[in-house]
Amino acid sequence: MKLYTKTGDGGTTGLYGADRVSKANIRVEAYGTVDELNSAIGLARAHNTRSHKPDPALDADLEYLQNALFDVGADLATRSGTPYEKKITRMDEQDTAFIEAMIDRYQEAAPPFTGFVHPGGTPAAASLHVARTVARRAEREVIRLLHEEDANTHVQVYLNRLSDLLFVMARAANQAAGIEEHAWLVKGRR
Repeated sequence: MKLYTKTGDGGTTGLYGADRVSKANIRVEAYGTVDELNSAIGLARAHNTRSHKPDPALDADLEYLQNALFDVGADLATRSGTPYEKKITRMDEQDTAFIEAMIDRYQEAAPPFTGFVHPGGTPAAASLHVARTVARRAEREVIRLLHEEDANTHVQVYLNRLSDLLFVMARAANQAAGIEEHAWLVKGRR
């Protein structure tokens, strides 16, 4: 089987269920940004596993998130009411609750939160901060989608919590590596 199909050469792509839409369609933008988020998490995993002190638990959690993001992408790529809807699993409140439990666990390993911190630190933490910003953009894309079309509202909530999780994961990764965070110094106080 060839990788290229040429079906997208005219600027369209197929949603799950065979609908063809513009590659600039808001639904495609939303799941495309989720795909970008998945790649950013893959980069964070690579930095973690190749660091001088890899964290196997962090890697397992990031692998879980990558699998979940494929579910998110399938959810977004499948319109409600199509026969293909039965072939996917929609995101729900249990998925969000699982993320919230992960946030609580990582928050215990991070220093107390006192305000905005500069994104950075170890390569893994810096990559997690990048992933966090992509998660926020994915959430905004899903909100735009929800304003235009019917879509699963649980996806937006899930992405919101996921960005919080990635933030606290980055902070915990820096804490574990002994990297001090740098707080935002407001203009006039620098």
